[in-house]
Amino acid sequence: MDLQELREKMNRIDRDLVDLYLERMETAQAIGAWKRENGVPVYDPARERELMDSVAAQAGGENEDGVRAMFSFLVSQSRTRQLLDEGKGSIGETIRRALESTPNLFPEKAEVACQGVEGAYSQQACEKIFRHPSITYFRSFADVFDAIESGKCRYGVLPIENSLAGSVNAVYDLMAGRRFHIVRSTRIKIDHTLLTLPEADEADIREVFSHEQAIHQCSEYLGRHPEWRVTPCTNTAAAASMVSKSGRKDAAAISSARCAALYGLKCVDSGIQNNSNNHTRFICISRDAEIYPGADKTTLLLALPNRPGELYRILSLFNAQGVNLTKLESRPMPGRDFEFMFCFDIDASVYSPAFTRLMDILEVTVEHFTWLGSYTEQA
Repeated sequence: MDLQELREKMNRIDRDLVDLYLERMETAQAIGAWKRENGVPVYDPARERELMDSVAAQAGGENEDGVRAMFSFLVSQSRTRQLLDEGKGSIGETIRRALESTPNLFPEKAEVACQGVEGAYSQQACEKIFRHPSITYFRSFADVFDAIESGKCRYGVLPIENSLAGSVNAVYDLMAGRRFHIVRSTRIKIDHTLLTLPEADEADIREVFSHEQAIHQCSEYLGRHPEWRVTPCTNTAAAASMVSKSGRKDAAAISSARCAALYGLKCVDSGIQNNSNNHTRFICISRDAEIYPGADKTTLLLALPNRPGELYRILSLFNAQGVNLTKLESRPMPGRDFEFMFCFDIDASVYSPAFTRLMDILEVTVEHFTWLGSYTEQA
């Protein structure tokens, strides 16, 4: 057979595969209806294992893994079709109510919770998101979540990831079990400076204070000064404040240029981060769900069991709906052995049918699924 004949044969096979896929989904729907009428659970793990072993044995040899992967997707799609017919869950309704109740304009004034002290990068993010914020500072990220949940502040601003140091794990670890929704995000250009008392010189420095993320972002610069002791603290602005109050000529802080003026410090060196393209992404959270017009980014939280193929099964659902996944962060679940929490960021308009269908599918196929918010990212 020549190439054209082989391609025509492949096209016939593909058409048959499409027809068989549609027939399988129709049959799955009929099986789901029978199960509902007879009170039989949709999920039958023994039946699924039996099927996978059967088709793998039929394929045999080098094709066994490929056939298992293909049927894993088909079985997942068939189960999803049956579950969706049982009725949609509450998340879709929560999103619909949020769309209807949220004002058309994002507020210019608000009570906002930030971690740190005056001059923190969170303050800069807050002032970028809100035109006239009233900021209350808290000692820890957990305190910011508490302020939102208790109603002390309407909004909170938290760092979520840095382009050099990666994710802020302390924030991700606090997400599980908290009542909050993401309503906006933004990115801040981070330029780190080395600050000392005005009368101090670089030769006097023996100890440097800063937040652990900033220390990591400036690791190359700090590596050129092995004689310096590096001490983490809660916040870059807190480091500047501490050096200012300490009276120590041998102490320095890695912080922002804004903190130099704010705390009466001298800039010994600037731009000391490993890479000039250093940005931190911040999220703005609220207790109640708010979805402002134009929302095209969504964050989801899923807890998955530690089973082979479980993450692949979930990723196939995103692929099947044509939804772009932009971030995947995994963290161990507190108090659970070998179970992981996965945080997904997706690019999809909240108004698109693909988004709505994906939310319905995830709610009926994932045991622990949380929609954390749909929002826009402010440039």
